[in-house]
Amino acid sequence: MVRQLLYGSLVSVVATCSFAQTTWQLASGYGDASFHTTNLREFANDVARLSDNRLKIEVRSNNSLVKLAEIRNAIGTGKVEAGEVILTGISKEFPLAGADAVPFVVGSMTDAKRLWELQRPALEKQLGAKSLVLLYSVPWPSQGLYSTRPIVRKIDFSGAKMRTYNPTTVRIAELLGANGVDVPMLQVAESLATGRMDSMISSAVTGVENKVWTHLKYFYEINAWTPKNAVIVNAQMLAKLSATEQRALREVAALAEERGWKMSRAAAQDAIQALKANGVKVESMPPNLEREFTRLGERFSREWIRDAGAQASELFTTFFLRLPNGALDKTSAAATAMVSSNANTALAKP
Repeated sequence: MVRQLLYGSLVSVVATCSFAQTTWQLASGYGDASFHTTNLREFANDVARLSDNRLKIEVRSNNSLVKLAEIRNAIGTGKVEAGEVILTGISKEFPLAGADAVPFVVGSMTDAKRLWELQRPALEKQLGAKSLVLLYSVPWPSQGLYSTRPIVRKIDFSGAKMRTYNPTTVRIAELLGANGVDVPMLQVAESLATGRMDSMISSAVTGVENKVWTHLKYFYEINAWTPKNAVIVNAQMLAKLSATEQRALREVAALAEERGWKMSRAAAQDAIQALKANGVKVESMPPNLEREFTRLGERFSREWIRDAGAQASELFTTFFLRLPNGALDKTSAAATAMVSSNANTALAKP
C-alpha cells in the first residue's frame, strides 16, 4: 500500500513537471487599438499553441507595466522578460537602430524591407553585446507631408508653420525654409484651429487618428522615413527555456514579422482611403520636391554615418548599391555621390 502511494505521488510529480508552464511578461507602450498590439497578441497566442502551452506570454500594453521609454532597461535588468521598443528610441545606445530615423533615404515599404534585411544582422550583434535578443521587427506606415495649401517646390515652404517634435524635424523645417513650431500630437487639432501650425510630417494613420482633415487639405506621400518597432527579449531568460520553447518562439517571431509588415501596409492603405473620403487631396511627391528631399537625404546620411561609424557606412553603401535598376537609374547621380561620400567618411573616421 505504501509503495502504491509513493508510486502514485511520483507519477503525479513527473506529470506536473512535464507540463510545467513558464509565463513571460511582454511590455508595450502602445494601446490596444494599434495594429502592433494586435500583432503582439497574435504572437503570444501562437507561442502558446506551438509550445503546447509550456510558454505563455502575457502582453501588457498601453504602458500598463513599463513606460515605453523604460522598456529597454526593464528587459536588460530582467524586470520583464520581453518588450516592444521603437528602434529610434534606442539608437543612442545601439547606433544602427538609428538608420530608421535618417530622413529621405527609404522611398517605399519595399525599400524599408530591404534596409531591414541589411540592418538586422549588425543590429543583432549590437543588441547581443548587451545580453538582448531581437525576435522580430515591424514598421509603422511611412511619414508623409500634410499642408493646408499646395506645396510643389521648396519655395512653397517659405513662411509655413511646420510642426516639429524632435531635433530631426526641427532641422528639416529650417532647411526647407519653414518656421518650426513645437507641437505635441495631443495639441495638433487646437494648433491647427488657431493657425499656430499649417503643415506637418506624419503618417496617414496618425492623420486619421487625429482627424486632421478639418484644416489640413493636402497629403503628399513623400515617404520621409519609415520607423520600426522591435520585440526584444532578455538573453538569460531566453536561455532558461527548453529547446522546444526556444524553437517555438523563433518560429512564431518569423510569422509575426511577416504578418506585421502586411498589417502595416494595410493600415497605411486604409488610412489613405479615409483621408480621401474626408476631402484630403492625396498626391505623390512632386518632382521638384523629390530633388530637394534627395539632397536632404544625402546630407542627413553623411551626418548619421559620421556619428554612427563604419558599420553605418557599410549599411547605406550596400543599400544604395543594391537599389533596383530602375530606381538606381532614376537617382544615379545622387546615389553614386552618397555612396562615395559615405565610404570616404567612414575611411576618414578614426
